[in-house]
Amino acid sequence: MTDVATIFRDHYGAEPEGLWAAPGRVNLIGEHTDYNDGFVLPFALPERVIAAAGRADAGWAVCSDLQGEPVSFDDPGEPGTVTGWAAYVAGVVWALRDAGYEPPPARIALTSDVPLGAGVSSSAALESAVLTALIDLGGLDIPAHERPALAQRGENVYVGAPTGIMDQSASIRCEAGRALFLDCRSQEVEQIPFDVAAEGLAVLVVNSNAPHRHVDGEYGARRKSCEEAARLLGVPALRDVSTDGLDQTLKQLDDEVMRRRVRHVVTEDQRVLDTVALLRSGRIREIGPLMTASHASMREDFEITVAEVDVAVEAALMAGAYGARMTGGGFGGCILALIDADRADAIASAIAEAYAKHGFTAPTPFVAVPSKGATRL
Repeated sequence: MTDVATIFRDHYGAEPEGLWAAPGRVNLIGEHTDYNDGFVLPFALPERVIAAAGRADAGWAVCSDLQGEPVSFDDPGEPGTVTGWAAYVAGVVWALRDAGYEPPPARIALTSDVPLGAGVSSSAALESAVLTALIDLGGLDIPAHERPALAQRGENVYVGAPTGIMDQSASIRCEAGRALFLDCRSQEVEQIPFDVAAEGLAVLVVNSNAPHRHVDGEYGARRKSCEEAARLLGVPALRDVSTDGLDQTLKQLDDEVMRRRVRHVVTEDQRVLDTVALLRSGRIREIGPLMTASHASMREDFEITVAEVDVAVEAALMAGAYGARMTGGGFGGCILALIDADRADAIASAIAEAYAKHGFTAPTPFVAVPSKGATRL
């Protein structure tokens, strides 16, 4: 990863006032439950976006080692004014202003080793790093629990990506060695022990290298279907639908596709709660079947997996993983597998061999370590 202070000096001819970092995330379990007011269980990755920043006389400028010339704007304007990758930065400035805060004019340089397009929330990491930098530079009094909603509002309203609150919450609020149990309705969190290394385990993440698409309509279509189903069932959100008598509840919906969408969300919420209960008891290995059931639900009921992730999950399980599932919004991205730590290379090789047999682009594996959220370095 390029030294971000050097990028700042090269572009702006000055020293940054500080460095701030925010991580990507993987979601252990709880997919498409966040915008249904449900439960999620992400943890932060060691891979992160780092921002070097300093105050400016006026306006904002941002550059990146992944892009060309800096993008500057005197005012973020209305949503859509700043476009492209810099819209995520302008969206943070816009969201702060919209909430009544006055973010300081600033120059920002960014670098990242969070995989792009892999479903590990590179956009939330960028937003969270920039938000943390602007809060510190401006001396803004914004408690940690209020920050994810600001970053999310920037992405939802300014950028136009209909993500839930999970990604920004994980990037900002996670702790090392823990998974973040988040109630997406109350935004209450509990730090759940998840020290896999102490149990001789590891979480193997495999980037499927299949195209990952969120803003192309599929994610939004799932969200719209869930919201319409909640309206038809007369509940505030699908989080309020019980697993008890679920089959009878689903008969109230005429559309078979909508019934499957609801079944995934309701059962996925329960899988999160069951996973948390096991982790609280230190029974990490036993969460494996819940992970695998989650993947089956995403494949059959929510229909958001693709061939590459299905093959990767099946190969991981055949090679001895305790459980495996796709993580992220779907239609590409990563899988994660709970494995014995000394089996990481063997299971990664098994997945690569399965990919080769199918003629897929080779996957990219890495071992994920539950890490710290956004911070000043």
